[in-house]
Amino acid sequence: MAKNGCPTYRSTRGGQSGLQFEDAVFEGLARDGGLLVPDFIPDVSSTLKSWSSLAFHELAFEIVSRYCPEDVIPAPDLRELLKKSYSTFEHPEVVPCPKYGDIHVMELFHGPSSSFKDVALQGLGNLYEYFLKRNPRRLTILAATSGDTGSAAIHGLAGKEKIDCFVLFPEGRVSPVQQLQMTSVLDANVHCISVEGGTFDDCQNIVKELMSDLDFKQKFGIGAVNSINWARILFQITYYFYTYYKLCPACDGELSFSVPTGNFGDILAGYYAKRMGLPVKHLIVATNANDILHRFFTCGEYDKGQVYATTSPSMDIQISSNFERYLFYLYGEDSSKLAGAMSSFKATGKLHVDEQTRELASRDFLSGAADNDMVKAAMQAYHKAHGYMLCPHTACGVCAFDQLRGKDGLGDGHKVVVLGTASPAKFPEAVVDATGVQPPPPPAIARLEGAKTKCMKSSNSARSIYNTIERSLYDRGTYLHYADRPKEERCDALPCEAGMWLVALDVEGTLVGEAWLELQRKTGLEELKITTAHEPDYDKLMMYR
Repeated sequence: MAKNGCPTYRSTRGGQSGLQFEDAVFEGLARDGGLLVPDFIPDVSSTLKSWSSLAFHELAFEIVSRYCPEDVIPAPDLRELLKKSYSTFEHPEVVPCPKYGDIHVMELFHGPSSSFKDVALQGLGNLYEYFLKRNPRRLTILAATSGDTGSAAIHGLAGKEKIDCFVLFPEGRVSPVQQLQMTSVLDANVHCISVEGGTFDDCQNIVKELMSDLDFKQKFGIGAVNSINWARILFQITYYFYTYYKLCPACDGELSFSVPTGNFGDILAGYYAKRMGLPVKHLIVATNANDILHRFFTCGEYDKGQVYATTSPSMDIQISSNFERYLFYLYGEDSSKLAGAMSSFKATGKLHVDEQTRELASRDFLSGAADNDMVKAAMQAYHKAHGYMLCPHTACGVCAFDQLRGKDGLGDGHKVVVLGTASPAKFPEAVVDATGVQPPPPPAIARLEGAKTKCMKSSNSARSIYNTIERSLYDRGTYLHYADRPKEERCDALPCEAGMWLVALDVEGTLVGEAWLELQRKTGLEELKITTAHEPDYDKLMMYR
């Protein structure tokens, strides 16, 4: 435990412990392949009522400051960081929660990329920027996306100094609007990579493989914005508390939340909120046809299967990264047991629990699944009854609630909230098919029409992505700064005074790109420039040699 009462962080698999908040944010994936979790979950039950009238950014401060000590980020700085993060949202409440029929819809899509990921990634982008201002290092962000994380990460990191952002997405498996939101951002530090012949699971596995390569991680200063990064989960806890206060201002009731989820991050934030003391009656895991999570909670079988393309592509996932964090708690925080289970799952694609353990899990979560026809019917019914457009992911949340209505008192005498994870305008084909009406685009999406784009393509392998990142950073001139390299990798025979030149002769093109990179790594050069005898720079170089 940190000296001021905030937790430190440890790996779910036991290989790391005692990390401070800043280290946990930069680490992303733990070095043993596990995920970082706090060594205890703060209980805020005694202060619950005192927060009921706070604005969103003020409430975010109260939540985040329970996990981030003041000697890491002083309170005034943290308050300003969070206020800045949520000033980018179009709605004054950040996440309003209107009621339609007997369901409240928590609208999480009023940020820059029109999805719930903005709530976390606006904060995480500013967090990285804050830490890098006092740190000489550079940061290379590596993210996999099924559609929404990529655009939210890009909008949180575009143009920020000392950061390059690489986003992998499966070719043909994100919506056209989602792809355009990513590829239309032309800032030099943003790099979109379309992975040929892959699924989101493939992209996510590549990210995990590369982040588990400690040499690669150190060499390029790799960080994460996927929900494997603890800060992503932390920022999302806030909207569960905020919605509770809006619907139960006297703090005199319980809420149930139906959460569309593929990677288990969004609903895991609700689990942490409940563990912190928020009065939550039920948390509903709402999946589409890719129902690995639903199968676990109903049958105790977490078996990897085929990834089906659905109308809710952001949930087309068969391996839910954040599920490991929940399993850590389900296994009684037994890191050895969890590490064994995850090793077996990696080898076999199967993870089973006995009925007693499944029963324990069912006390934490209910679950439901919806295929494309069920999703379409829910979107159609909601639009006909209430004139309200659901995105297909949000419709999965509605379907799960309808399937479970009345079970264990669900919906009886308490309010039910479905998390509205994205603007329907991000999925116009599915909305038109269900309702016959074109969804009106918010300003952020309307601006995309006719936008210029940039995107790289890569084959579906970690080696190909590695090479793409290396080449892009070399071309950008942002290969790791000399001061950031281990001392044994520096070439101290060369003086390192400001303004010095090093001239390397490239005889008949033999100094290929890989050699240039090695030259820069050994010498600490901040910039490499290629010139010839026919260019003005040549005479200048020769004069000062």
